[in-house]
Amino acid sequence: MTASTNLEQAKRALGQRLREIRRDSGLTARELARRAGWHESKCSRIENGGTTPSDDDIRAWTLHCRAQDQTADLIATARGIEGMYVEWRRMERSGLKRAQESVLPLWQRTKRFRIYASWLIPGPVQTRSYIAAVLSAIKERRALPDDLDTAVQVRVDKQQIIHQGNRRFAILLEESVLRRRIGGIETMAAQLGHLLVVASMPSISLGIIPMKADRSTLWPVEDFWMFDETQVNIELVSAYLTVEQPSEISLYAKTFADMADLAVYGARARELITSAINALE
Repeated sequence: MTASTNLEQAKRALGQRLREIRRDSGLTARELARRAGWHESKCSRIENGGTTPSDDDIRAWTLHCRAQDQTADLIATARGIEGMYVEWRRMERSGLKRAQESVLPLWQRTKRFRIYASWLIPGPVQTRSYIAAVLSAIKERRALPDDLDTAVQVRVDKQQIIHQGNRRFAILLEESVLRRRIGGIETMAAQLGHLLVVASMPSISLGIIPMKADRSTLWPVEDFWMFDETQVNIELVSAYLTVEQPSEISLYAKTFADMADLAVYGARARELITSAINALE
């Protein structure tokens, strides 16, 4: 499963559930559409995952199928699907600051973070100059309003969470992340040096998957963040996905555990970081 399929699978799962409700009621799709005042193709689109039903669609569906006891749960499911996929351009219309602030409530209520990164060093352990380089590139690429300084400060302030409460951060990096230059040599050297510091913090477990690791049974996967056992976020080029289905969260948890087995920690991880620093010269 890839990140791009999560949304479509969720739509199809809801459609299948609605199809079962209709069939249990004894109605054909044509008869349900007639009673609801819809074009008959609408039932097919909903049941096949082509359209996410609105609240009113679900109320009509359950009314005519005599399944009104399921209305509230179905509406919550459909709203969750609509919230799964959030376009960056929608979130960042007024600049980068809002996107940085939007995750604060989620971060505050999370106790266990699991982060897998194959492209960038993740936010909680970034230096200010690394943050500025990353956000500056995003601003230019997406032609966003210039609120770079305030957005950088928000991200820096968010990092205080690693010192607060009884939170734990398990971070897995591909070794290639250490070699991917962001913001120039000085910025990258400072960032790698910072990794050596945070790796010794009691709240952080830093694992690095060596480029020589045997990946025969574990294919590359998308970058993702796990928040306790309740939510997974996946960043795409144009948007991010939020996964809340328990079965899918379990799949990400297993994938994270499998990749953690490939990673090195402690002295061996520090050797890889130091080697990357030396390579900068």
